[in-house]
Amino acid sequence: MCNLYNLTTSQEAIRQWTKAMRDVLGNLEPSIDVYPNMPGAVVRNAPEGQREIAKLLWGMPTPAERVKGKADYGTTNIRNPQYAHWQQYVGVENRCVVPVTSFAEPSPTPNDKDAETGIQRNYWFALNQDRPLFFFAGMWTRWQGVRRVKDGPGDFELYGLLTTKPNALIAPIHEKAMPVILTTQDEIETWLTAPWSEAKRLQRPAPDDTLVIVDKPATQIKFPQQAPVQGSLF
Repeated sequence: MCNLYNLTTSQEAIRQWTKAMRDVLGNLEPSIDVYPNMPGAVVRNAPEGQREIAKLLWGMPTPAERVKGKADYGTTNIRNPQYAHWQQYVGVENRCVVPVTSFAEPSPTPNDKDAETGIQRNYWFALNQDRPLFFFAGMWTRWQGVRRVKDGPGDFELYGLLTTKPNALIAPIHEKAMPVILTTQDEIETWLTAPWSEAKRLQRPAPDDTLVIVDKPATQIKFPQQAPVQGSLF
């Protein structure tokens, strides 16, 4: 489950990759870590047909039976789009792509914690050591409700990441899932424009050599020999 990623790129690079004609994002910070329930950049098809870059809140509406308490803090990762709750979002009008340059998964080793904060350390993944731009497949929607009890109800635009089975690099760290990764303009076009019967084929693990590890805790995991384990500390 991906609950932290970094974006270090320019708005112009996102526009060129996605052919977005409109930018309502505002100023994009040179580098930003994105956490759940925080705003993040997405590229989507606007209702009038234009493709646009926008800023939405990370965390889709949670199925009602899973909401605990008065607030819905959002579901960041969508693994089963065939589930009835998610079927309303699989059309092109609710699909988006999420720009990213690296993403994190917590170390599964219990003692891999920061000495000062006690927080579990992360493995960071990217396409290569230079951390070029790529995209997650995502879904978005408009929603009315309560995200934080103290803030009360409000109107929101939300997004989430589609996930799939992990490849050989991710599996030793997170055995259940990895984000659906799009690395070509053709894949982006398919996700944003194709019928669901075609677009859903993109929900597959990235080839084992797609990603490398660009940062890791001191305690290292033994990976299968075929996994492309590369990388060094920041």
